Amino acid sequence: MATYHEDQERIEGLKAWWGQYGTMITIVLAVALATVGANKAWNYYQLQQSQQAADLYELLKQVQTSEDAAKINDAAQLLMEGYASSGYASRAALIAALADIQAGNYPRAIKNLQWVIDHAKETELHDVARLRMSGILLDEGKYDEAMRILNAGHGEAFAGLYLDRKGDIQVAAQKISEARLSYQAAIDKLSKSNNYYNVVQMKLDALGESE
Repeated sequence: MATYHEDQERIEGLKAWWGQYGTMITIVLAVALATVGANKAWNYYQLQQSQQAADLYELLKQVQTSEDAAKINDAAQLLMEGYASSGYASRAALIAALADIQAGNYPRAIKNLQWVIDHAKETELHDVARLRMSGILLDEGKYDEAMRILNAGHGEAFAGLYLDRKGDIQVAAQKISEARLSYQAAIDKLSKSNNYYNVVQMKLDALGESE
């Protein structure tokens, strides 16, 4: 009988404990299970989004061969609007901008390049976009604006190219002495094994000796 009473006491104690904490435990378990399910669902969603973005990027690459800037922009917009956070979207914007430059549509090219600067997560893509934008502004004769874009900052890997572009802008603006300094600084940054090293050296040589 003593054993029976002890069991009853334990049962009653468990009932009382569950009455006090059972609801809380149920909620915690439900949240934990929901979190696991949500994480799996989110990971699946992310995987699907990544695959769809990759598929659209492949489509864009195919459209790019048409050299039709309008069609290329339409394809790029699918990525830029639907998958803006993906790395594919920023690369799509660069492809669209290049098509626009080749087609002479500078305003739309600048718009696409600015999109890269505003949305790309990779700073290297910002550097590429600014370099290309400065080239457009140079062609348009907007020298001060082009220099401002280049002075916004860049990674060390782009130092030689940025200095070279500054030299081009200064030559166009008839600032020859400053151009010499920029070209020389670019040469100092570029490796001699870089094919572009000789191009910059030729630009510097073409300016002649400083007075």
